[in-house]
Amino acid sequence: MKSNQWILGFVFLTLSSNLFAESTTSVPADIALQRLIDGNNRFTQGKAKRPNQSPERIREVSKKQFPFATIIGCSDSRVPNEIVFDQGLGDLFIIRTAGQVSTYASWGSIEFSVAVLGVNLVVVLGHSKCGAVDAACKSNEVPGHIITLTNAIKPAAEKTKHLEGDWLQNAVKANVALQVTSLRKLDPILSKQYNSGKLLIVGAVYDLETGKVSFLDEDYILSIAK
Repeated sequence: MKSNQWILGFVFLTLSSNLFAESTTSVPADIALQRLIDGNNRFTQGKAKRPNQSPERIREVSKKQFPFATIIGCSDSRVPNEIVFDQGLGDLFIIRTAGQVSTYASWGSIEFSVAVLGVNLVVVLGHSKCGAVDAACKSNEVPGHIITLTNAIKPAAEKTKHLEGDWLQNAVKANVALQVTSLRKLDPILSKQYNSGKLLIVGAVYDLETGKVSFLDEDYILSIAK
Protein backbone atom coordinates (compact mmCIF):
# COMPACT_ATOMS: atom_id res chain seq x y z
CA MET A 1 0.00 0.00 0.00
CA LYS A 2 2.75 2.45 0.94
CA SER A 3 4.54 1.67 -2.31
CA ASN A 4 1.41 2.46 -4.33
CA GLN A 5 0.91 5.70 -2.42
CA TRP A 6 4.49 6.73 -3.17
CA ILE A 7 4.00 6.04 -6.88
CA LEU A 8 0.73 7.99 -6.98
CA GLY A 9 2.39 10.83 -5.12
CA PHE A 10 5.25 10.96 -7.61
CA VAL A 11 2.85 10.93 -10.58
CA PHE A 12 0.86 13.78 -9.00
CA LEU A 13 4.06 15.75 -8.39
CA THR A 14 5.17 15.17 -11.97
CA LEU A 15 1.87 16.29 -13.47
CA SER A 16 1.62 19.28 -11.15
CA SER A 17 5.15 20.41 -11.92
CA ASN A 18 4.53 20.05 -15.65
CA LEU A 19 1.39 22.16 -15.56
CA PHE A 20 3.03 24.83 -13.45
CA ALA A 21 6.12 24.95 -15.66
CA GLU A 22 3.96 25.07 -18.80
CA SER A 23 1.79 27.92 -17.59
CA THR A 24 4.44 30.14 -16.04
CA THR A 25 8.02 29.60 -17.12
CA SER A 26 8.43 26.88 -19.76
CA VAL A 27 10.53 28.29 -22.60
CA PRO A 28 9.76 27.16 -26.18
CA ALA A 29 12.58 25.17 -27.76
CA ASP A 30 13.40 27.68 -30.49
CA ILE A 31 13.69 30.55 -28.03
CA ALA A 32 15.82 28.42 -25.69
CA LEU A 33 18.14 27.52 -28.56
CA GLN A 34 18.54 31.17 -29.53
CA ARG A 35 19.42 32.03 -25.93
CA LEU A 36 22.27 29.52 -26.06
CA ILE A 37 23.49 30.80 -29.42
CA ASP A 38 23.38 34.41 -28.23
CA GLY A 39 25.13 33.52 -24.99
CA ASN A 40 27.94 31.70 -26.77
CA ASN A 41 28.38 34.63 -29.14
CA ARG A 42 28.79 36.95 -26.16
CA PHE A 43 31.30 34.55 -24.63
CA THR A 44 33.47 34.27 -27.75
CA GLN A 45 33.38 38.03 -28.32
CA GLY A 46 34.50 38.80 -24.79
CA LYS A 47 31.15 40.42 -23.99
CA ALA A 48 29.80 37.94 -21.45
CA LYS A 49 27.10 39.38 -19.19
CA ARG A 50 27.36 36.63 -16.56
CA PRO A 51 23.62 36.83 -15.84
CA ASN A 52 21.70 35.39 -12.90
CA GLN A 53 24.66 35.19 -10.54
CA SER A 54 23.58 37.72 -7.93
CA PRO A 55 22.65 37.10 -4.26
CA GLU A 56 19.05 37.77 -5.28
CA ARG A 57 19.24 35.00 -7.88
CA ILE A 58 20.65 32.59 -5.30
CA ARG A 59 17.62 33.20 -3.08
CA GLU A 60 15.22 33.02 -6.02
CA VAL A 61 16.32 29.60 -7.27
CA SER A 62 16.57 28.20 -3.76
CA LYS A 63 12.76 27.99 -3.85
CA LYS A 64 12.25 26.49 -7.31
CA GLN A 65 14.21 25.75 -10.45
CA PHE A 66 13.06 26.34 -14.03
CA PRO A 67 16.02 25.68 -16.37
CA PHE A 68 15.31 26.54 -19.99
CA ALA A 69 17.62 23.90 -21.52
CA THR A 70 19.28 20.60 -20.68
CA ILE A 71 22.90 20.10 -21.72
CA ILE A 72 24.42 16.63 -22.00
CA GLY A 73 28.11 17.46 -22.07
CA CYS A 74 31.56 16.02 -21.57
CA SER A 75 33.18 16.13 -18.14
CA ASP A 76 36.22 17.87 -19.62
CA SER A 77 37.24 20.74 -17.32
CA ARG A 78 37.71 23.04 -20.30
CA VAL A 79 34.02 23.04 -21.22
CA PRO A 80 32.06 24.56 -18.30
CA ASN A 81 28.60 24.83 -19.78
CA GLU A 82 27.26 27.87 -17.93
CA ILE A 83 30.38 29.84 -18.87
CA VAL A 84 30.56 28.95 -22.57
CA PHE A 85 26.84 29.73 -22.99
CA ASP A 86 27.02 32.79 -20.68
CA GLN A 87 24.22 31.65 -18.37
CA GLY A 88 23.76 31.64 -14.62
CA LEU A 89 22.20 29.88 -11.66
CA GLY A 90 19.08 27.93 -12.50
CA ASP A 91 19.35 28.45 -16.27
CA LEU A 92 20.75 25.09 -17.40
CA PHE A 93 20.14 21.51 -16.30
CA ILE A 94 23.44 19.74 -16.90
CA ILE A 95 24.48 16.10 -17.17
CA ARG A 96 28.21 15.53 -17.72
CA THR A 97 30.18 12.34 -18.34
CA ALA A 98 33.37 11.71 -20.30
CA GLY A 99 32.49 11.68 -23.99
CA GLN A 100 28.95 12.69 -22.90
CA VAL A 101 28.13 8.96 -22.82
CA SER A 102 24.65 8.37 -21.42
CA THR A 103 23.54 5.46 -19.23
CA TYR A 104 20.49 4.76 -17.09
CA ALA A 105 21.25 7.45 -14.51
CA SER A 106 21.83 9.99 -17.29
CA TRP A 107 18.62 9.00 -19.08
CA GLY A 108 16.62 9.34 -15.89
CA SER A 109 18.14 12.76 -15.23
CA ILE A 110 17.28 13.95 -18.75
CA GLU A 111 13.74 12.62 -18.44
CA PHE A 112 13.37 14.38 -15.08
CA SER A 113 14.35 17.70 -16.66
CA VAL A 114 11.76 17.26 -19.40
CA ALA A 115 8.86 15.64 -17.53
CA VAL A 116 9.16 17.44 -14.21
CA LEU A 117 11.01 20.70 -14.88
CA GLY A 118 9.38 21.46 -18.23
CA VAL A 119 12.55 21.70 -20.36
CA ASN A 120 11.83 21.76 -24.11
CA LEU A 121 15.40 21.80 -25.43
CA VAL A 122 18.05 19.09 -25.01
CA VAL A 123 21.53 19.70 -26.39
CA VAL A 124 24.20 17.00 -26.73
CA LEU A 125 27.46 18.96 -26.53
CA GLY A 126 30.72 17.38 -27.65
CA HIS A 127 34.03 19.16 -28.02
CA SER A 128 37.15 19.15 -30.15
CA LYS A 129 40.13 16.98 -29.14
CA CYS A 130 37.96 14.87 -26.84
CA GLY A 131 40.16 12.39 -24.97
CA ALA A 132 37.42 9.78 -24.64
CA VAL A 133 36.76 9.82 -28.38
CA ASP A 134 40.47 9.73 -29.09
CA ALA A 135 40.82 6.62 -26.92
CA ALA A 136 37.96 4.96 -28.82
CA CYS A 137 39.63 5.73 -32.15
CA LYS A 138 42.98 4.35 -31.04
CA SER A 139 41.42 1.27 -29.43
CA ASN A 140 44.15 1.27 -26.79
CA GLU A 141 43.68 -0.72 -23.61
CA VAL A 142 42.30 1.44 -20.82
CA PRO A 143 42.07 0.68 -17.10
CA GLY A 144 39.01 0.02 -14.99
CA HIS A 145 35.56 1.17 -16.02
CA ILE A 146 36.92 3.58 -18.63
CA ILE A 147 36.37 0.75 -21.12
CA THR A 148 32.60 1.30 -20.80
CA LEU A 149 33.07 4.82 -22.16
CA THR A 150 35.28 3.88 -25.10
CA ASN A 151 33.04 0.95 -26.04
CA ALA A 152 30.05 3.30 -26.22
CA ILE A 153 31.96 5.66 -28.52
CA LYS A 154 33.45 3.01 -30.85
CA PRO A 155 30.45 2.99 -33.25
CA ALA A 156 31.20 6.65 -34.05
CA ALA A 157 34.89 5.87 -34.50
CA GLU A 158 34.09 3.02 -36.90
CA LYS A 159 31.62 5.10 -38.93
CA THR A 160 34.22 7.80 -39.55
CA LYS A 161 37.33 5.65 -39.92
CA HIS A 162 37.53 5.95 -43.70
CA LEU A 163 36.23 9.51 -44.13
CA GLU A 164 38.39 12.33 -45.44
CA GLY A 165 39.77 14.83 -42.96
CA ASP A 166 40.77 14.53 -39.32
CA TRP A 167 39.53 11.22 -37.93
CA LEU A 168 39.25 12.45 -34.35
CA GLN A 169 37.23 15.51 -35.25
CA ASN A 170 34.98 13.48 -37.55
CA ALA A 171 34.45 10.94 -34.77
CA VAL A 172 33.63 13.69 -32.26
CA LYS A 173 30.85 14.97 -34.52
CA ALA A 174 29.57 11.47 -35.31
CA ASN A 175 29.52 10.58 -31.62
CA VAL A 176 27.31 13.59 -30.92
CA ALA A 177 25.02 12.75 -33.85
CA LEU A 178 24.58 9.14 -32.76
CA GLN A 179 23.82 10.23 -29.21
CA VAL A 180 21.21 12.69 -30.49
CA THR A 181 19.42 10.03 -32.54
CA SER A 182 19.54 7.61 -29.61
CA LEU A 183 17.89 10.12 -27.27
CA ARG A 184 15.22 10.92 -29.84
CA LYS A 185 14.20 7.26 -29.76
CA LEU A 186 14.38 6.82 -25.98
CA ASP A 187 11.06 5.60 -24.61
CA PRO A 188 8.80 6.48 -23.00
CA ILE A 189 9.29 10.18 -22.28
CA LEU A 190 11.81 11.64 -24.73
CA SER A 191 10.55 9.87 -27.85
CA LYS A 192 6.96 10.91 -27.16
CA GLN A 193 7.85 14.52 -26.50
CA TYR A 194 10.19 14.68 -29.49
CA ASN A 195 7.73 13.09 -31.92
CA SER A 196 5.00 15.46 -30.76
CA GLY A 197 7.19 18.39 -31.79
CA LYS A 198 7.32 19.89 -28.32
CA LEU A 199 10.83 18.73 -27.45
CA LEU A 200 13.87 19.62 -29.56
CA ILE A 201 16.96 17.40 -29.26
CA VAL A 202 20.01 18.75 -31.10
CA GLY A 203 23.75 18.25 -31.24
CA ALA A 204 26.66 20.68 -31.06
CA VAL A 205 30.45 20.72 -30.86
CA TYR A 206 32.52 23.15 -28.80
CA ASP A 207 35.87 24.26 -30.21
CA LEU A 208 38.51 24.32 -27.47
CA GLU A 209 40.66 26.84 -29.35
CA THR A 210 38.00 29.42 -30.19
CA GLY A 211 35.26 28.84 -27.60
CA LYS A 212 32.72 28.62 -30.42
CA VAL A 213 29.79 26.22 -30.24
CA SER A 214 28.69 24.95 -33.66
CA PHE A 215 25.33 23.21 -33.91
CA LEU A 216 25.12 20.18 -36.20
CA ASP A 217 22.99 20.28 -39.33
CA GLU A 218 19.96 18.00 -39.28
CA ASP A 219 20.96 16.46 -42.62
CA TYR A 220 24.33 15.47 -41.12
CA ILE A 221 22.69 13.89 -38.05
CA LEU A 222 20.36 11.86 -40.25
CA SER A 223 23.20 10.75 -42.53
CA ILE A 224 25.28 9.46 -39.61
CA ALA A 225 22.29 7.61 -38.18
CA LYS A 226 21.89 5.49 -41.34
